[in-house]
Amino acid sequence: MRYALLSALVLPAVVVAHANRARDVHHPRQAPSSAASASVPASGSATSAATGSSVASGASSAVSGTVAPTTTLAQFSFSLPATNPTAIPISSLSAGTQTTSPTLGVTTTYAAGTTPTFLPNAPPLPDISKLVISSYPALDKPPPTDSPEVQAWIQEVAQSGVQIPNLTPSMAGGCAANPTLLNDPDRCWWTCGGCTDSNDVVSCPEKLHWGMSHDDGPAPYTPNLLQYLDQNQLRTTFFAVGSRCLSYPSLLQEEYMAQHQIAVHTWSHPQMTTLSNDEIIAELGWSKKIIKDVLGVTPTYWRPPFGDVDNRVRAIARAMNLATVIWTRLDAGHTFDTNDFNIPGGTASPSEVVFNWQNILNNATQIDTGFIVLEHDLFVQQVEVGTGYILPAALAFQPKLTIEPIITCLNKPLQDAYAETNDNTTNPPIVSGAQPVTLSSGAPGSAEATGGAQNGDNSGALPVAMLGNTNLLALTGSALLAVAAGARVLF
Repeated sequence: MRYALLSALVLPAVVVAHANRARDVHHPRQAPSSAASASVPASGSATSAATGSSVASGASSAVSGTVAPTTTLAQFSFSLPATNPTAIPISSLSAGTQTTSPTLGVTTTYAAGTTPTFLPNAPPLPDISKLVISSYPALDKPPPTDSPEVQAWIQEVAQSGVQIPNLTPSMAGGCAANPTLLNDPDRCWWTCGGCTDSNDVVSCPEKLHWGMSHDDGPAPYTPNLLQYLDQNQLRTTFFAVGSRCLSYPSLLQEEYMAQHQIAVHTWSHPQMTTLSNDEIIAELGWSKKIIKDVLGVTPTYWRPPFGDVDNRVRAIARAMNLATVIWTRLDAGHTFDTNDFNIPGGTASPSEVVFNWQNILNNATQIDTGFIVLEHDLFVQQVEVGTGYILPAALAFQPKLTIEPIITCLNKPLQDAYAETNDNTTNPPIVSGAQPVTLSSGAPGSAEATGGAQNGDNSGALPVAMLGNTNLLALTGSALLAVAAGARVLF
């Protein structure tokens, strides 16, 4: 079933955990490594913001309740091998409300029962017109743990054979609020130190292979990204927020049927280490369920919001047959995070994001493996920077990059990305239930990771509330905005 496309879309300025995190952390995100310094043009240094810059001017005042940046953002020079000739100028991409280009909406819809022929033994697509909104948790809020569904998942985790470490949840506030946890060798907390477990997916094994990914959708401008990917025969991994999947099931189906990898990104986008075991199970369980209800398949990979994961969270995800994916991190100052999420909130300029990407490309030539990058498709600015600058530069980059979904960069077929199509003979599931699984603590990182959440705001994703026929795009701590009366979010 297809509903009317939103005729007008207004996005408020973002005041969320990603933006707050950037305000709290002031170390470099993508300075070139010492080995790569010579490859970065001298023009790549920060300059003062240009007079009249749309970035420096802050968010549009047309939207009541938005918050404009109070500081002038630094502008960065960059030199890319190519850009999209139709790209929105960097100077036109600013914080807050953006209407730089129309959203394309769903371009292809699929009838219930359509078989994904590209996946061996894939079940047919479910009938998304029969989704009952009230049978799922409230959008963008932590799901309750006393529902029959969550109680059943709790029992499944208990019976999985995976040993869950007895670690206390972290306190909201990130590393500064948890000094006693920072050096705990049993915790292996990625947020504070970059510690990874041997089972974490943080890079591609082959040099110059880019495991592309986009977080936090599907969202109104995801079709614009899909169009560019299709035109250039590219595929990505979409780490989908459960609440967004319920709001935009047709978009999720379009991503899936275009042979992009779909993976879990929780239900409400919280800092996972701050949650109880049962709350973690609820976040992952509902996200897995809505994806299966829309696609007919269940992902076997997930990414923790903000990269906030420790051994307790890893073990619970493992017990739920989910492999943890983060993004490449060389050290505290060199994480492969474009910082694109912070454009809408006014804490990163678009030129900084493109400058970050230039340095990621340069650093990628200096390492012996491939790499995984953090990007988003939640807001128009992120999609415009991606299709206008990041992807064209990657396609023209020399030495040539192999751009592919994360599952493919791991040298696995797409069918291994889903429980129902996974070939258990050659790629056994993460959890068999036969033997307990013990996680290693991993090696401690060298410093605080830039990818971690730094405050207690668990909002992260763009909340979308549906009240009758009114689409409300809401933000924690910001005004609810009636976007398009008479149009439904679900389409």
